Amino acid sequence: MDEAGFLALARPGLRTLRPYDPGLDLVALRRRHPGLVELGSNENALGCSPAARAAAQAALEQVHRYPDPSGGALKSALASALGVGSEQLMLGNGSHELLMMLAQAFAGPGDEVLASRFGFAVYGLAAQASGARFVQAPALPARHAMPLGHDLDALAAAVGPDTRLLYLANPNNPTGTWFPRAALEGLLAALPPRLLVVVDEAYHEYCTDPALQSAVGLLPRFPNLVVTRTFSKAHGLAGLRLGYLVAAPGLVAVMERLRESFNANGPALAAAGAALADTAHLAWVREANAAAREALSGALKARGLAVSPSQCNFLLVGFGRDAGAIEAGLVARGVVPRPMAGYGLPDCLRLTVGTPQDNQRLLQALDEAMA
Repeated sequence: MDEAGFLALARPGLRTLRPYDPGLDLVALRRRHPGLVELGSNENALGCSPAARAAAQAALEQVHRYPDPSGGALKSALASALGVGSEQLMLGNGSHELLMMLAQAFAGPGDEVLASRFGFAVYGLAAQASGARFVQAPALPARHAMPLGHDLDALAAAVGPDTRLLYLANPNNPTGTWFPRAALEGLLAALPPRLLVVVDEAYHEYCTDPALQSAVGLLPRFPNLVVTRTFSKAHGLAGLRLGYLVAAPGLVAVMERLRESFNANGPALAAAGAALADTAHLAWVREANAAAREALSGALKARGLAVSPSQCNFLLVGFGRDAGAIEAGLVARGVVPRPMAGYGLPDCLRLTVGTPQDNQRLLQALDEAMA
């Protein structure tokens, strides 16, 4: 039986589902371009904590053993750091897994999953895989030909009787935009308590705006609130795949029924615990990223490009025309951006903030590609 035959046996929601697109084929590009500058995946160019790397290496001594199935030590450390109970925490193979599981647990055929336009692509995939209908509310009006962030009023207006989940990234990928916690508090107060609101804080540790406080502090007031985080970004552990969610104990208990056994591996648990403890390294990453982000944004604007404001480790850059040729020119020069046509932004590229050397290579390649 070929793929079409098996597809006919699949559930309806999967028949038109396309896998998550991670961007260009980096494995092939690395072979063609030694010293490739990889600025398409929003990885932490500054690297993880040395203590986290050492902890992961030490954990390899026990790689023949199963890891702690509950991740108890890490959850205890997270609970202390966040001011929540361990029973409010669930670990995942990256926050991507948890975002998918939320739709699997709480949405299905006949239900709606809501998100904002220009939100993270996984929200639509989660809805479709569960058989729910995916609804996108309009984003804020564009300024200087660049998309802006979530329109919270439009999201509230889009909630209907069949809406079961609302996904929000704050700050948002791929735009980098954000809204203050006070605005989120107002949105939550206006929504029906039966609606689960998932705030994706994958980039929270990069934030420097004091108004952008974590939604975790709102959990005692809003039991329908779920917050997801990851160790892949500012903590620099993308290769180990570990994320977590924070929610009401009852919601976590329901989600645990779906969780795969040992979904957090031993080296990841060890590295995450060490990374969480190394607050000095995280503070350095935040400060260095903010300075490099500002410098790169200024250099791009000086070239006449539109740059979206960002609280993340990336910038969304608008070229005023289809960016395909510029993307190809960068790749040919050994610099990998993230194409944005799949997000409905064919005139944009998303550029990770790299090291000073990476950013200089990017600007040089960009000048040549645009010329």
